[in-house]
Amino acid sequence: MLKWVLAALGAILFLAAAGIAFLLSTGLRTAHPVGFQLVSVANSKGPPLSVAIWYPASASTRPMLLGMNVQFVASGAPIIGSRLPLVVISHGTGGGPTSHMDTALALADAGFVVAAPMHTGDNYQDQSAVGKATWFVNRSRDVVATVDYMLKTWPGRDRIAPGRIGIFGFSAGGTTALIAVGGVPDAARFTQHCAKSPEFACQLWKEKGKALPAPEMFAHDPRFKAAVVAAPGIGFAFVPDGLKEVHVPVQLWNGDADTSVPVASNAQPVREALGGKAEFHLVPGAGHFAFLVPCAPLGPAYLCRDAKGFDRKAFHKEFDGAVVSFFKAKL
Repeated sequence: MLKWVLAALGAILFLAAAGIAFLLSTGLRTAHPVGFQLVSVANSKGPPLSVAIWYPASASTRPMLLGMNVQFVASGAPIIGSRLPLVVISHGTGGGPTSHMDTALALADAGFVVAAPMHTGDNYQDQSAVGKATWFVNRSRDVVATVDYMLKTWPGRDRIAPGRIGIFGFSAGGTTALIAVGGVPDAARFTQHCAKSPEFACQLWKEKGKALPAPEMFAHDPRFKAAVVAAPGIGFAFVPDGLKEVHVPVQLWNGDADTSVPVASNAQPVREALGGKAEFHLVPGAGHFAFLVPCAPLGPAYLCRDAKGFDRKAFHKEFDGAVVSFFKAKL
């Protein structure tokens, strides 16, 4: 009996070791050391924000499991460099700071400081704010609070150049980014469109009678000098005049196979409204979740499933490189 128990235990340990080795082999690495911190940020408009921060460092890196992925980082290491640009990442509905981990690492590897807040009431742990009238109001305030913390409180704040700040947003985070740089979604347009074409964003709306709040409630931040916007939601609500106060360059992305946030009613009207300020990329074969970090071996199927023939890892090499190049040029 003991022999069978020992054999079973040995098999379990072997499988566990093999699983760990495989996970480490698929971990996200950078050419240069990247530091990492998780902090709690005070928010005058609500509960504290959990914020993940990546930045250039000189210490040795070690594997760290964050979400479903392993990243090789120097946890808590001192920051290096001066006059570093800052990029705030706004995740999509039900996401979190890890949703764009590879993009954050690529930016930090290139000399950026990256801060990714977990949006209150709209994250993988809590979606109580999704679809309420103040949904995007609170999201826009979250990114402003994050910039305030990074420039006023974070221990490495003296290494950041206040005039070199950008924002990256995906899905609801793309909407958040457009609002942060001056955009205002129109309540009437939202109501009209959803009555005719109840796409995914319309289905999420819980307070349809209230639609969207007054324009002055949204938080805009002139400290953002450039934006990368991927698969933005409710793009239809920004026309005809909701983006007229956006004066910064925008890199706009969408997948042509995105059924959650269709190009025709979201990225395309945003592109047309921004005119020459938009650098547009339409990705062949990409679905909505193609912009999320390439999945770990045990990632959730609904987030990891791509169209046949679409290679998310290969795409992200191009995508992350383009995002880094854009922010380098514009910040």
